[in-house]
Amino acid sequence: KVHSLEIFHKCCSRDMIPSELKKCFGRSTIDYKLSNNLIMLFCHSDGPLKCESELKSKLKRELRCVFEASTKGESPTLLNLIYTDLYIIEGGTAEVTDEHELRQIEMASRKSDRQEKTVRQDKIFKGSPGREEPIRTVLTKGVAGIGKTVLTQKYTLDWAEDKANQDIQFMFLFTFRELNLLKEKTFSLVELVHHFFTETKEAGICSFEDFQVVFIFDGLDECRLPLDFNNTKILTDPRESTSVHLLLINLVKGHLLPSAHVWITTRPAAANQIPAQFVDIVTEIRGFNDRQKDEYFWKRFRDEEQASIIISHILLSENLHIMCRIPVFCWITATVLDSLTINNESSDLPKSLTELYIHFMMVQVQLKKVKDEGSETDPPWSPDSRKMIESLGKLAFHQLQKRNLIFYESDLTECGIDIRAASVYSGVFTQIFKEERGLYQDKVFCFVHLSVQEFLAALHVHLTFINSGQKVFYQCAVDKALQSPNGHLDLFLRFLLGLSLQTNQTLLRGLLTQTGSSSQTNQETVQYIKKKLNENLSTEKSLNLFHCLNELNDCSLVVEIQQYLSSGSLSTDELSPAQWSALVFILLSSEKDLDVFDLKKYSASEEALLRLLPVVKASKKVILNDCQLSEKSCEALSLVFSSQSNSVRELDLSNNDLKDSGVKLLSVGVKNPRCKLETLSLSGCLITEQGCTYLASALSSNPSRLKELNLSYNHPGDSGTRMLSALQNDPQWRLEVLRYGEESGLCLFSPSDSCQLTIDTNTVHKNLKLSDNNRKVAHVEEVQSYPDHPDRFYFYHQLLCRNDLTGRCYWEVKCRGTVNVAVIYKAGRIQDDFEYVFGVNDQSWSLLFSDDAPRSVCHSKKEMSISSSSVSNTVAVYVDCPAGTLSFYRVSSDTLIHLHTFNTTFTEHLYPGFTLWSPGSSVSLCEV
Repeated sequence: KVHSLEIFHKCCSRDMIPSELKKCFGRSTIDYKLSNNLIMLFCHSDGPLKCESELKSKLKRELRCVFEASTKGESPTLLNLIYTDLYIIEGGTAEVTDEHELRQIEMASRKSDRQEKTVRQDKIFKGSPGREEPIRTVLTKGVAGIGKTVLTQKYTLDWAEDKANQDIQFMFLFTFRELNLLKEKTFSLVELVHHFFTETKEAGICSFEDFQVVFIFDGLDECRLPLDFNNTKILTDPRESTSVHLLLINLVKGHLLPSAHVWITTRPAAANQIPAQFVDIVTEIRGFNDRQKDEYFWKRFRDEEQASIIISHILLSENLHIMCRIPVFCWITATVLDSLTINNESSDLPKSLTELYIHFMMVQVQLKKVKDEGSETDPPWSPDSRKMIESLGKLAFHQLQKRNLIFYESDLTECGIDIRAASVYSGVFTQIFKEERGLYQDKVFCFVHLSVQEFLAALHVHLTFINSGQKVFYQCAVDKALQSPNGHLDLFLRFLLGLSLQTNQTLLRGLLTQTGSSSQTNQETVQYIKKKLNENLSTEKSLNLFHCLNELNDCSLVVEIQQYLSSGSLSTDELSPAQWSALVFILLSSEKDLDVFDLKKYSASEEALLRLLPVVKASKKVILNDCQLSEKSCEALSLVFSSQSNSVRELDLSNNDLKDSGVKLLSVGVKNPRCKLETLSLSGCLITEQGCTYLASALSSNPSRLKELNLSYNHPGDSGTRMLSALQNDPQWRLEVLRYGEESGLCLFSPSDSCQLTIDTNTVHKNLKLSDNNRKVAHVEEVQSYPDHPDRFYFYHQLLCRNDLTGRCYWEVKCRGTVNVAVIYKAGRIQDDFEYVFGVNDQSWSLLFSDDAPRSVCHSKKEMSISSSSVSNTVAVYVDCPAGTLSFYRVSSDTLIHLHTFNTTFTEHLYPGFTLWSPGSSVSLCEV
């Protein structure tokens, strides 16, 4: 071995190492040794390792700081000091979401954090815990300002500081803003990396196939490259030159560097530019949850008292609380509240968005004055600062109309701003207007956040009308915003209306040459908005109008409904459309109400369900049992399941006459991939084997989520039972619990549940006649000679049975005439039975049978009509005391037709009872 090594050493110097091998190691020093008769080559760290070290040093310098505004002027802040973890979830699709991003944030704020699979930001290529499939390409979406760019900055910085992902040799962070400027250039992938990261070129690294590499591309929504994934040239050699967009396409497809990781961030509206088949996982940044919001402000303010005041204030303001899910908005809020609390103005902190953004603009004006070395006693507004704000407002408005968020020199020129002036603006108003430079000195401009652009656009419109002496047509602005299909003018409208308030105009003294609208005009606007709320508007448009009313300092509709709710006297039968919208607004604004939604708290009716669908959509558990729902409700719920903001995990539709036709409509939503149901109860919904066929088909299309399906008290038949049982054995299914009943329905009760009733003769009214060995009782006109007894009914023609109902009990009775079949708390019966009729109090539950048909059920003075198409005068009762259920059925041959089920918690012993309303009425106890 030694001899062989000496021969190799003499015959082969480092200069004789093949050039292709050199390419892999760049300028690294190559050594060799003989091991097990093999020539082993290895490199010293002055090549790739040195390059990696130099790259990390550069990234640490460039990424370690962020700039935050303060009342003392602009200063760099260490990212690690203020960075707060983001709430990132796994799942979803790369489909287009064209709704205004404010709406998306408001929808996201209604979702419980427990509902989603979360992803740790340092493990973005590993997915949520438990995921085993390898991840090459990640698409992360999130609205503007939600933290996408800062997340990629933090991820890269942690790698550069050796804190995470040290299995990665090279990490390259690009922005589409920079890549746009190379649209007409050609590069190979290696040359592109060399172009941006010169350390790799200096190290002579000409290939990355043998390294673990991460490519990060931030801001797909700003991409102006033609990303055509359908008809493009296949490129496999990272040293072959072509256009930048072809490089990106082949890198994403995996033709170039298939072992590399690729991470792309985007706003939702541009997510579909990357076809789904080339994305291994989609993640979504939801910004800050409540805990992370608090953490941000505790980090931002070292003074604990100041931080506590600010956090408490944000919690009290719904608008600020929702918007603070966006990290950039937290930054804006902190900038304003820092200024006001430092200046001892904490007693009058801004509550509306308009007031907050006015203060934010004023902070920037103050910063400019400090930079210009002016005195703090100087007036806040100078001719230069007024002109600057007016120019930016014009730019904001014109570009908002075009829906542009990124501006170039031509866009500024169009608004009368020359490039030199723009540089001045971006130099003094870095938290309002930003300038970024590309590789070739091309300049790109933007506002720090979409909401800042919308505020300045509204301010421009306000100034244009007020300074010209014209009346602002607020009602026209409301109409224009309502016409927008995706709400892109929603926030603009809020700001415009907020600027009409005299209190906000006082804050702008010096910028405004005269005041604007009067209180009368504001009231006219309020009334106009309330009129619009009575029209057939979409939920999101109605909710935005309520936010507009908040900006106008009018909460009358909301307060009115809140008072009804707190008093317990809310009568939904009398609500106007505007009041229904106010109820929806209140429920969606109250996060505690979104975990469980029970329709019966408001109104057990189909109309109430259809009015409150937005609340249903945002709730995790939805209880709709015994609400007289029909096919119309099934169709509406199907649309809920198909909706992207859909949060429903549990749904109880028990004891509604949905029938097979309703299940067919419901199944359309269940089969949709967006449906996230884990528990579905359709107990007692008159479903046959045909309905089971619809369900089986839907669940076969979407088998991965449902864990529990309850079809008890239905009639699936042998065919339906076999279909469902077969699906339960399918390995794709996660179904853990499947409940169903045979066609007869009697299999639901075991023989031990049967109860032989015995009439308590001491309770029988004297106009009720017993016969058939006390198994039958009839209402007669002749007074019977029963002895007086404390338990006897003397006013209503009623009686009780001796049976003390515990556990599970089932019995049947035959009814003639008009009869109440009831279950009561015997201990709760008052001696003066003048007021005690079964079902009319909270001590009893009853079924009214009249003219050979069931008519209604009643409990605690709440009566609900029921119907049944079968012909039979036999009624069955089943009570499950531990479960808290009381069910009534009609017996037809050997089949039970479900009529109604009460769900409650029984607190006392129960007893069967009957009321016979008219002469000729009778009840007969059946043998079971």
